[in-house]
Amino acid sequence: MELVYKGKTKDVYSLADGNYVLQFKDDATGRDGVFDPGENTVGLTIEGLGKECLALTTHFFEMLAGHGVPTHFVSADLNKAQMTVKPAKLFGKGLEVVVRFKATGSFTRRYGDYIEEGTDLDALVEFTLKNDAKNDPPITGDSLAALGIMTMEQYKECKALAKKIATHVKNDIATKGLTLYDIKFEFGQIDGKVMLVDEISGGCMRAYKDGAWIQPMDLNKIILK
Repeated sequence: MELVYKGKTKDVYSLADGNYVLQFKDDATGRDGVFDPGENTVGLTIEGLGKECLALTTHFFEMLAGHGVPTHFVSADLNKAQMTVKPAKLFGKGLEVVVRFKATGSFTRRYGDYIEEGTDLDALVEFTLKNDAKNDPPITGDSLAALGIMTMEQYKECKALAKKIATHVKNDIATKGLTLYDIKFEFGQIDGKVMLVDEISGGCMRAYKDGAWIQPMDLNKIILK
């Protein structure tokens, strides 16, 4: 394998066959030792987190495949915390899509004058540019098209796909008594089609049980038990 990119929570390697390997790490985003999927810096390290994140990601990608949703997932080696994926072309320098079922996190920090924590949002979708220095600025579909990052048709397709995937995840974890507040995805193009890439793990979402927020490692254990 050849190292291509060192990330906050994963490193990326290229393979001779054209696919890539994502090496999951034990680092999590947050601040001052507290996990927060909305943060852009590594805030803590949790032993075994990489393997747990990959196990949960594998669970969700296999679940989505069962629903006929294509992704970049090829296979996973849980012992090595490695996931083999298809090569994908990013939108611009990277684009994140957040689906919000309830108001929390950065949403209430931004719009707290208008909404209370936990208010239902009915799968509201937000697009943000991946840019740590600028704190992942939100961007509209019109602006994405104007900047040449994606077409309006791709924006609409990505938005609909994000809602569809988030709803599948929401329904899946509901069987474990969990309520999904929000979840973030990354999308790219594979063979010219908009497709889900990266991971779906506890570090990508906020989920609650009996009104209490569940930490990533505990979330993995609840869903996979």
